[in-house]
Amino acid sequence: MSTFPVTRLRRLRRTGALRSLVRETRLSVEDFVLPVFVAPEPLPNEALPAMSRFTVEQAAAEAEEAAAVGIQALIIFGIPEEKDDQGSGAWDDDGIVQQALRAIRERIPQLVLVTDVCLCEYTSHGHCGVLDGDEVANDETLDLLARTAVSHVDAGADAVAPSDMMDGRVAALRAALDDAGHDETPILSYAAKYASAFYGPFREAAGSAPSFGDRRGYQMDPANVREALRECELDVAEGADLLMVKPALPNLDVIRAVRERFDLPVAAYNVSGEYAMIKAAGAAGWMDEQAAALESLTAIKRAGADVIVTYWAKQLARSL
Repeated sequence: MSTFPVTRLRRLRRTGALRSLVRETRLSVEDFVLPVFVAPEPLPNEALPAMSRFTVEQAAAEAEEAAAVGIQALIIFGIPEEKDDQGSGAWDDDGIVQQALRAIRERIPQLVLVTDVCLCEYTSHGHCGVLDGDEVANDETLDLLARTAVSHVDAGADAVAPSDMMDGRVAALRAALDDAGHDETPILSYAAKYASAFYGPFREAAGSAPSFGDRRGYQMDPANVREALRECELDVAEGADLLMVKPALPNLDVIRAVRERFDLPVAAYNVSGEYAMIKAAGAAGWMDEQAAALESLTAIKRAGADVIVTYWAKQLARSL
């Protein structure tokens, strides 16, 4: 009698059709949110094309191209012409994000438009809130973030995404949106946003690097996961509708922990450094760029993400 095992797992790996038939995790273009940077002047980026800055008109064209390949949602970041200590350009009714929202909404009304709500792109010092000496003043920042969120929704945003990591920001945004008649607008909270080394290319694209110090006093320590769950619990209690983990790939365990603890939709941000590493390795011939990108995003979804914010969205949409 043969002792060779009856079960042969390779049977279902033999052909591409068989592998597809039993695939456990499936990526879809409908999972993706494409980040778009809008500024008064364009700034192309040949090495990292998705990190380019677009004018308002170019952003509307970019949104049109994204919709044509099946992308259903954008998240919009703005770089203003002028900055100040308060970041007042963030809530200007004619600010760069507000202009982009109106232009995109007019041309592609079916797109879901999410806006990043933070002050770092708008402050002259590059921190995510107003300063009290060299410290970010948490409570004084909340009203400015709330004003920004209301201004974005007034201009056409479908959802707002606070990324500042101030305590109490979700409650402040929820109260302000409700008072302004926007009680149906969802909040996508950057609930677990780590002080990460993977944000470098983003800060260049968004012009948001702090002029002194760093953000470790308000963004999370990458060593902590229990704290991430506490952040999520607070945001849920304050009225968040979706929870985000950022960055994604170094924190797959956090995505899984959030997915298992909460019933809300979970988003993950596949950040600029993750995008840049694969782009650079692909350009050097060290790996297959497309295959590595697909594998990375599949891992993020497998970990539990329902929504993936990714610079790969347009490039990979065609292959999906």
